[in-house]
Amino acid sequence: MTEFTLTKHDDGVAIITWDLPGKSMNVLTEQGIEDLKAAVDAANADDEIKGVVLTSAKPGSFAAGADLNMLAGVAERWAGKPDEMLENTMKAHHIMRAMERNNMDPKTNKGGKPYATALPGTALGAGYEVALATHRIFCAPNPKAKIGLPEILVGVFPGGGGTTRLIRKFGLMAAAPYLLQGKTLSPDAAKKAGLIDEIADDPVAAAREWVLNATDADILKPWDVKGYKMPGGAPYHPQGFMTFAGSVVMARGQTQGAFPAVDALLNAAYNGALVPFDTALKVEARWFNNLLMNPSSAAMIRTLFLNKGALEKGANRPDVPDQTVKKVGILGAGMMGAGIANVSAKAGIEVVLIDQTQEAADKGKAYTTNLMDKAISRGKSTEEKKEALLSKITASTDLELLKDVDLIVEAVFEDPGVKAEMTKKVEAIIPEDAIFASNTSTLPITGLAKASVRPEQFIGIHFFSPVDKMLLVEIIKGKETGDRAVAKALDFVRQIRKTPIVVNDARYFYANRCIVPSGYEAYRMAGEGIALPLINNAGRLLGFPVGSLQLMDETSVDLLGKIARATMQQEGEDSVDPLSYKVISFLEGQGRLGRKANAGFYEYDEKGKRLDLWTGFNDEFPLAENQPSVEDVQNRLMLVQVLEAVRALEENVLLDIREGDVGAVLGWGFAPWSGGPFGWLDIVGASKAVEMCEQLEAQHGERFKAPALLREMADKGETFYGRFAA
Repeated sequence: MTEFTLTKHDDGVAIITWDLPGKSMNVLTEQGIEDLKAAVDAANADDEIKGVVLTSAKPGSFAAGADLNMLAGVAERWAGKPDEMLENTMKAHHIMRAMERNNMDPKTNKGGKPYATALPGTALGAGYEVALATHRIFCAPNPKAKIGLPEILVGVFPGGGGTTRLIRKFGLMAAAPYLLQGKTLSPDAAKKAGLIDEIADDPVAAAREWVLNATDADILKPWDVKGYKMPGGAPYHPQGFMTFAGSVVMARGQTQGAFPAVDALLNAAYNGALVPFDTALKVEARWFNNLLMNPSSAAMIRTLFLNKGALEKGANRPDVPDQTVKKVGILGAGMMGAGIANVSAKAGIEVVLIDQTQEAADKGKAYTTNLMDKAISRGKSTEEKKEALLSKITASTDLELLKDVDLIVEAVFEDPGVKAEMTKKVEAIIPEDAIFASNTSTLPITGLAKASVRPEQFIGIHFFSPVDKMLLVEIIKGKETGDRAVAKALDFVRQIRKTPIVVNDARYFYANRCIVPSGYEAYRMAGEGIALPLINNAGRLLGFPVGSLQLMDETSVDLLGKIARATMQQEGEDSVDPLSYKVISFLEGQGRLGRKANAGFYEYDEKGKRLDLWTGFNDEFPLAENQPSVEDVQNRLMLVQVLEAVRALEENVLLDIREGDVGAVLGWGFAPWSGGPFGWLDIVGASKAVEMCEQLEAQHGERFKAPALLREMADKGETFYGRFAA
C-alpha cells in the first residue's frame, strides 16, 4: 500500500493524501519518500492537473516528523559511503524542490503549478518541512495541534530543507527559536508567527479554492525572485554578520559546545546563507549527514525518542489487567504532595489531599491555584478551566475521605517512623485492593513496607522536584511488591504524562545512587583546593544543564548533609568521604545552605538572584598550587556517576539499560548528547573507560575501581547496547 496517494478531480485539482499504514500518525519513511516522488512527478507531468493539495488521512495531524528509527540506523548503513549517503539524503530535497518549482520556466518564473498543504493539525519536523516546500499552508483550528521543527531536542536538526527555507523566510534571528530551541506553536500562534498562512475549518476546501485562483506571483518563493535579499542580512552583510556571529556566541553560551547538533545546525545556517538556494540545500544535507555519522546523534535519538517512547508505552509493564487510577489519596500537602496533586488533577484524576491541619492542606491546594492564575495571566488558560481543575482536588484533614481511593501516594516527612505511623492509619481505612505508594527519595521500600499489612501492594513512587516540570518518575519495587502494584504505579505515571522507570529496591534506588556520589565528588574537589569555577564549568562543558556546585546550591547543602549523616549512622563513619563531609559541615556551619538561604557556594542578592561564586570559601580551603586540567575534573565528575550506573545494573537494581539512560537524562540532566551513562560508555568504549578508571583509582582511590562487568565487557570488546538491548 502506498504511503502517498494521488487522486485527480474534475476541477483540475489533485489531492495527494499521506496515510502511513498501521500508524496513528504519519512519519516520513524511505518508502514514503519514494511514494511522494511518484505522486509529485505524476502531478507535474499531467497537463490536466492545474494544481495540487497535500493533506493527511490521519485525524487531527499531518505528520509527526521523520521516522527516527530510520535515522538511528543511518551511521551503520552508510559507513564509508559518503557520496551515496549524500545522494540518498538529496532525494527528499529534490522532491520538495519539484513541488516548489515544478514546471516553472527558469528564466521567467512562470508556468508552474500551485501546491498547497491542508493540515488537519500537528505538523512537526519533516512533516512541516514538506509543508514548507509548498506555496501556501492551511491548517484546521485544532487547539491541540503543534507546528514546528523540534528536531534539535532529539539530537538532530531540520535537514529536509527546513533550516534553509526558514532562515530565508524569516532571517536567522527570527528563525532561531524554531531551529535552535525546537519551539513549536499552536495553529493560531503559528499563523501570527508566519509559520503557516491560513486557519480554515475545512483546510482542504480552502486550499483547493486557493489553488484554483493562484497566480504565477502567488507561487514564486521569495528566494527564487531575482534580487532576493535575506531578512536581517546575509553573513557577508555588516548587519547580517553581527546576527550570525551573535547567534553563534549565544548558542555556545547556552550549550558550551557540548551538543553536536547545535554546531552542525549553525554551520549549515552560516555556510548555506553564503550561497544560492539550491547549493544551500546541498550544504544543509552535508551537515545533516555529518551529524548523523556522529555517535551522539544516534545516542540521543535512541534515548530521547525510541527508549523514552517504549517506556511510556509500557515496555516493562507486567501482564496484568488495566490499572487506571480513578481516585488518588495524597498524604502530605507540602511541596511534593501539592505538586503530585496538581499533575493528578490535570490528568482528570479525583484527588484527596490530606495534611495535619486544614491550613496546610489548603496551602497545598493553593499551589494549583497559583499555577492556574499564572497561566490565565499569560493567556494560556481560563477561569473556567481553573475552577474545573480545582474541583478535582479536595483538601482536608479527614482520613475517612480516603475510604474509596484506589491509590495512595504518601509524601510525608522523610522519617521511617512518621511514614510507618501513616501507613498503619491509612491502611485501616482504604479499600483492601488499594495500592499504597511512598514518595521517598532515599529510604528503602522494603523497610517501609514492614509497616504494611499488605506488602505485596506496597511500592515506591519517587517524584522529582518540581513535580509539574520534571518528566521522570522512579518506581521502586520492594522485595515483596507484586505485579499489580507495579502495573498500578506505571499506569498512574503514564496517566499524568510522565516517563516511568522501574528499579529494584536498594539504598538511594537508581537516580540518587548516581547523583549523591557526584555531589560528594564536587565537594571533595572543592576541599582539595581545586578552583570553584573550574569544578562548576567542567560539568557545564560536559553538557550538564548546570554546574556541579550550582546544582548543590539548588538542591540545598544541608540535604546532602542529612543524607551523609544518615548513611554514616547506618553504614559506618567510613561510608562517606571525610573531606566531602568536612566541606558540607563547614558550609552548614556558615549558614550557607544554598539558594534557599541566599548563600552557598554562590552569593545571591536580596531577591535571590545568583551572583558570583563565594570567594570566602578558599579562606578555609586554600587553592591548590597546581590545578588539574579540565579533562581531569570532567573525568572525575563523569565516571563517579557512570560507575554507579554500571554497579546498579550489575547488582540487579537497574533492570533495563534503557531505563538507566532515560532516567539519567530526564532525572538529573546527565550529558544529554551522550544518551545517558550507558550511551556514553558505548561512545567511549569499555576498554577506554577501564583505562580511565585505572588512572583515577591510582590517583584518587577505590571509588573509581572498574566494576567487574565493565572489565568483562572490555575484555570481550562488547558494548552495552550490543549485549543488553531489549
